[in-house]
Amino acid sequence: MNDSTMDQKNSEKKRIKSSRNKVNSYIAAFLFLAPFMVLYVWFWIYPIIKGFLTSFTTGSFGVNQTFAGLENYKYMLSDEKFWSSFGNTLYFVLISTPSIVIVGLLLAMFVNMKLKGTTFLRSAFFMPYMLSISVVGSIWVFILQSNTGLLAETLELIGINMSISWFGSWGMGWISILLATLWWTVGFNMILFLAGLQEIPDELYEAADIDGANGWEKFRYITLPSLRGVTAIVVLLQTIASFKLFGQTFLITNGGPGTSTTPLVHYIYQIAFRQWDMGYASAISFVLFIAVSLISLIQYKVLMRKEKH
Repeated sequence: MNDSTMDQKNSEKKRIKSSRNKVNSYIAAFLFLAPFMVLYVWFWIYPIIKGFLTSFTTGSFGVNQTFAGLENYKYMLSDEKFWSSFGNTLYFVLISTPSIVIVGLLLAMFVNMKLKGTTFLRSAFFMPYMLSISVVGSIWVFILQSNTGLLAETLELIGINMSISWFGSWGMGWISILLATLWWTVGFNMILFLAGLQEIPDELYEAADIDGANGWEKFRYITLPSLRGVTAIVVLLQTIASFKLFGQTFLITNGGPGTSTTPLVHYIYQIAFRQWDMGYASAISFVLFIAVSLISLIQYKVLMRKEKH
């Protein structure tokens, strides 16, 4: 047997051994992933498919549900409460996303200054994010009660007698919800921005100081461009979170006065668990899912295109 034949046999053995190793690695990976995939399919994929199928039915939940085709989607087009709640959701996205992103960035820049006490402030700003929405709602109802709330009592102690109806009008209701949401979630965005700030090389700021740049110029030409990727992520996450608004309105204003602060998820809850019409609630849920997906995709493309430029 010549050397070339031996080399061919050895390479063939190596190829077979490499293929077996790959198969074994795939089997091992599958075995490790299988428990997660089972739970993922059962608790995530299956409910989505089931909900989509339910959106084509009508009737009370669990009783006399019948196939209705596109009737739920057709009814949605003429449902004034649906359009009102959808408009409320868009309004909250427009007022909350810029506010929380900007305040998160400002807080991140402040705690990144390495002053005394900033380590404590990082924890203090982030702490509310660890609370459940039920606790957050209870805290802000306690603070904003018109006559007996913490804010009213504090103002009275310093000689200011003001009775502000925080939950009695459209404008004040949304301000209450925005304040609670800002206090609850801004710490998470602050942490993301802080991580981005700490990735910016100090040499860039030192070079800017040598060139005589002031604080605004360093912020505009160094900090903001360096944070484009983080900003895109924060804006995207905050937009999605704002579309899912429910707990704050449910616990603080209960969607009132009237339906002026009822967002879409709150309306879905009312349809599903007050009227027990799971078919129509599922149809609205899928419309919300499509709307959030499209807006998030467009937003991500625009932000990432700006980052490349």
